[in-house]
Amino acid sequence: MAAAITQATEIDVTLEPGDRGEFTVWVGDDVVARKTLDGFPEPDQVVTAIRAAIPVALR
Repeated sequence: MAAAITQATEIDVTLEPGDRGEFTVWVGDDVVARKTLDGFPEPDQVVTAIRAAIPVALR
């Protein structure tokens, strides 16, 4: 997922360990995507959420 995000957005991604099975994507202090009971979000959904969360000047 990190590679897909970097490729689509040209943003460096930092992976941080979490609890077993945890998947949360943060942009600054905001959670933009996470694993739910239905499973992991699709990569394109994560990229769309990241793009919506970052300032226009950084896109």
